[in-house]
Amino acid sequence: MKKHHNAIAIIVVLLFGTVLFYIGTDGFRAFTAESARTYKLLQDKPVFPSVTLEDSQNRSYTFKEFADGKYVFLTFMYTSCTTVCPQLEMNMAQVYALIPDSYIGKDIVFLSISFDPERDDPKTLAKYRTYFGSDGETWRMARITNKEELKELLDRLGVVVIPDGNGNFTHNSAFYLIGKQGHLLEMMDFTNIDEAASTVAAILNEEAGE
Repeated sequence: MKKHHNAIAIIVVLLFGTVLFYIGTDGFRAFTAESARTYKLLQDKPVFPSVTLEDSQNRSYTFKEFADGKYVFLTFMYTSCTTVCPQLEMNMAQVYALIPDSYIGKDIVFLSISFDPERDDPKTLAKYRTYFGSDGETWRMARITNKEELKELLDRLGVVVIPDGNGNFTHNSAFYLIGKQGHLLEMMDFTNIDEAASTVAAILNEEAGE
C-alpha cells in the first residue's frame, strides 16, 4: 500500500514538473536561453531601428536608404575575431552563392555589420570583405559608429556581445532576414547553409509568384 502511494506521488510530481516545464519553455519550444530568445524574437518580429551605416567604401547612409524596399540578409561580426566570425562569413558567402542571381541586388541585399566600430574602420572592412567574396555592393560590410544606435540594434535583435577585456568578444551568431518593411522575418542557424538558402529562396520565389 505504501509503495502504491509512493508511486502515485512520484507520478504526480513528474506530471506537475512536466506541466511547469511545458509552460516555462513555450510548449517545449525553448529549451535554452538562446532558443527562448530566438523564439521570442520570431514571435515579436521587431523593427530594425533607425541607424546610420558606414561601409567599406566610406559611404554613410541610413539602413532604410540601403535596404530601399528589399530583403536584407544580415550577420553581426568583428574582423579581429578568430573563432566563429570567419566561419559565419564563409557560410554567408555560400548562402549568397545559392540565391539565384536574378534576385541579388534587386530583391535582396546582404549586409555584415561589425559590432567593433572603433577598430573596424572602412579600410579594415574593405580588406576583410575580400576574404569572403563580398562585392561591396550587393553584399556590404559596414559599421555603426554611433554607440547608442549600435546598442539599440543589438538589443532589438537579441545579439549578445560581451567584451572580454582583451579586445575580443563573446557573442551569439545567426543569420537574420529582415523583411521589406524593416521587420525581422527569420532568424536562422548559420551552420545550416542549405536550410537558410532554401528558406530565403522560398520567400523570394513566393513573392515572385514562382
